[in-house]
Amino acid sequence: MNHIRPVPAALFLAASLALTGCSQASSSEASSASEDATTSASAADFPVTIDAANGEVTLDSRPERIVSLSPSATEILFAIGAGDQVIAADEYSTYPAEAPTTDLSAYDPNVEAIAGYEPDLVVIANDTNGIVGALAKLDIPTIVNEAPATVEDGYDGVAALGMATGHVDETAEVVADMRAEVDEGLAAAPQDRLRIYHELDEKLYAASSHSFIGSVYDSLGATNVADAADKQKSGYPQLTEEAVIAADPELIVITDQVSYTADDVANRPGWENVSAVRNGNIVTVDADISSRWGPRLPQLIESIADAMASVKTPVG
Repeated sequence: MNHIRPVPAALFLAASLALTGCSQASSSEASSASEDATTSASAADFPVTIDAANGEVTLDSRPERIVSLSPSATEILFAIGAGDQVIAADEYSTYPAEAPTTDLSAYDPNVEAIAGYEPDLVVIANDTNGIVGALAKLDIPTIVNEAPATVEDGYDGVAALGMATGHVDETAEVVADMRAEVDEGLAAAPQDRLRIYHELDEKLYAASSHSFIGSVYDSLGATNVADAADKQKSGYPQLTEEAVIAADPELIVITDQVSYTADDVANRPGWENVSAVRNGNIVTVDADISSRWGPRLPQLIESIADAMASVKTPVG
């Protein structure tokens, strides 16, 4: 979970209270402070300190040359008005279309290649190959904006990037819009105790309730069959075929990024008696939306809700 601890304190109030909704303030004093801080927060309120997954990161001034090695972060940066500050993004940052995608790799980051862009901020999803330490030796600040475990954690991640890039007010609007659309989508969706299995790849890695995708299913009242396998609460456990068959999911969700189809899943030996297979309830969702946390979350909720609503049950 990302925590925001900017300097000065007024900016903290602007982010933490405005982004989570002033209506949630527990006292009139807090509400008043939030309103004052919100109106005063601006890009000039630097330095700020972000308490990110890799620890405290202090930015003395607004970053103007950002390298994003996270497709989710790239989407968020553009949504909150920091797109003009992004000078390079990794090979999978394909949304929005104007993102400056390069051959930079987030899975095997190369410090020399990143430094070649002369960034004053690097945003990544994970500290792969010790890239945070390598960039620190070059005095390049880095924020690890990791995948959230819940929708609420995701809002914190958006807020952190808003603070780090000097876009507090725009970020507050983005988060408020997301909250409203998410709440509307959840309210309109069916609340069925369906047994669901969200498969990520052919090795049967799946999204449990400890992932943000899983938290969406949980919000919709579904029972996630991957939870039993997620002893470490990683969010993405690996199941066995025997475990999936025994759990008997009523809805199987795969993404369009895998190399197989719903028919291939249905034809797996031993899966013919699984309820989702027997009743034709295997759906394919957009991998970009389902695997990236960001401003398109309402679209993910809509697609999942549609999938749950489409589940067919046998007659009689």
